[in-house]
Amino acid sequence: MAYPTLAALIMATFLPFAAFLLIMIFTRMKPGLSARLSIGSVAVSFVCSVVLLAQNWAAPGPVEYSTQFLASSGLNVQVGFLADQLGLLMLTIVAAICLLVQIYSLGYMAGDPGFSRYYAFMSLFAWAMLSLSVSRSLLQIYVFWELVGLSSYLLIGFWYEKFSASQAGKKAFVMTRAGDVAFFLGIFVVLLNAGNLGVLELNGPTATRMPHEVLTLSALLIFGGIVGKSAQFPLMTWLPDAMEGPTPVSALLHSATMVAAGVFLFARLFPFFSLSPEAMGVFLAIGTISMLLASTMAMVSRDIKRVWAYSTISQLGLMIMGLAAGGYFAGVFHLTTHAGFKALLFLCSGVFIHHFGTNDFYELGRSGSRGLKIPTISIVIAAAALSGVPPLSGYFSKESIMSALAGLSNPMWLLAGLLGVFLTAYYSFRVMFVMFFPKSVEQESGHAHAPDHAGYRAMTGPLVFLATVTVLLGFFEAPIKNFLAGMLVIDLHAPETNWSHIAALVLSIAGLALAWFEFGRRGAEQVGFVEKIPPLYRLFAERWYLDHIYGLFVDRVIDRGISWLCWQNDNKVIDGAIDELAGGTVEGGRISAFLQTVMIQYRLLAIFAVLVFLAFYFFFEKI
Repeated sequence: MAYPTLAALIMATFLPFAAFLLIMIFTRMKPGLSARLSIGSVAVSFVCSVVLLAQNWAAPGPVEYSTQFLASSGLNVQVGFLADQLGLLMLTIVAAICLLVQIYSLGYMAGDPGFSRYYAFMSLFAWAMLSLSVSRSLLQIYVFWELVGLSSYLLIGFWYEKFSASQAGKKAFVMTRAGDVAFFLGIFVVLLNAGNLGVLELNGPTATRMPHEVLTLSALLIFGGIVGKSAQFPLMTWLPDAMEGPTPVSALLHSATMVAAGVFLFARLFPFFSLSPEAMGVFLAIGTISMLLASTMAMVSRDIKRVWAYSTISQLGLMIMGLAAGGYFAGVFHLTTHAGFKALLFLCSGVFIHHFGTNDFYELGRSGSRGLKIPTISIVIAAAALSGVPPLSGYFSKESIMSALAGLSNPMWLLAGLLGVFLTAYYSFRVMFVMFFPKSVEQESGHAHAPDHAGYRAMTGPLVFLATVTVLLGFFEAPIKNFLAGMLVIDLHAPETNWSHIAALVLSIAGLALAWFEFGRRGAEQVGFVEKIPPLYRLFAERWYLDHIYGLFVDRVIDRGISWLCWQNDNKVIDGAIDELAGGTVEGGRISAFLQTVMIQYRLLAIFAVLVFLAFYFFFEKI
């Protein structure tokens, strides 16, 4: 049996980093060469990942390559590669999406003055995310986790000349760092109590020796990093603002791979997290809240990229629900299918935005968006997959999650999941019907036909590939389940609950039908039922006032609280102490100067007083 080799793993992960260095140092002034270096490196990474996946398809267990990084009394930290089923699947997904997005970017970013810089940052992200996928220990994962965050900051704020883009990059960086602080503390707690940060060790007997309360605390802290990276409640408002970056960035970082790193980490440490039912209950609640809140936000937005961003938050919440319900395969399989159809949604949207110059899908519809045939067909397929329409990939993965939720003792979680299915179908086809069945067509004659140039062809090629994957991937559910089953002792073959499948399908069709009634049928006002209830509309449009709450917190607690205390400390303690020291020095100098003056009478007076004192002393001593 063939096994993955160290050379293939090094090539798959290191080549994009080499491309980043070459572009930043040597080829920044040569855009064409920069693009070829970046695309070529990630193409080799993709080939290596496919080869490794094929070689490991029937492997009996994970393959490790590790070396000692830190050894001390009771501590053992190793770094290296962990080539198991989950890691190699994620490695292949990341490499494939990175390659397709970089090819697509040849058309979307053509002529941009920062073309080389863009591809350098893309290569940096690819290196960080690929390396994270096959990292051996939690410490190594954390290092690449932070590099992924750096890459996202650079790419979100790529058009830094725009104030909104620079602000979005900073917001994403700060909010995700808040979660990463918790993640780091969780790693610290694990290291102190288990003495080992190896992924296999934590998923094995090492974690079982930790006190239950400590294990729960460390699981909750590590999950804080997942909340930040995957934009879950309450750290969820940075992701829609991150749409200020180029659309290929949105497809790569904020739908298919970067934000999915949080769900990947959950799956990576699934046996560890499963040891704490209390922590899993918290994860389930957070995933549910995130899924429902983000769905309501997507129902009222007119910005096509923001709708898909809200949808990403919602679907990541659904994945976390599946994992927290014990459905390991359900969460991972939805992560896999979501990577394909969500990247397809963003890339199709990018073609429309690039061609018509607006993110407003009402304007896109009036401009004749359905004249672009390939993007139109592709985005409808992707929206149907997102909505769980059979036989597309999203249908199979969502049914797996509904089965996992149906297995819980409390039916509330399944009802919440089914409500999410209904809302997803509604807001997805709200976009489709408005774009392709507009009330009026203002500029259709000028924009009805697709442009015939190399840039457009570069953008549509990846769309066709992703659309094909979205159509076919669901039929590989059983082989993928058998492949992932080799990683865990946990039984992935949960009992089937056909009634939950039927309920999910019925609600998906109901959401689609409601969207058609309000936006697609002839004579429809194209105004949703939420928009007819102003207080509810404002609540959803203002993101449940989460940003307002954060603003109040920053103003009252940070600016008027912590910042005011720091200002007082600076003025009264630090500056006050320095002022007092300086004043004492001045007074001391004055006294010294006074004593050194040539005022002889004072000195004679002092001598006389001493002599009188001595005379009295000796006189009375003799008596």
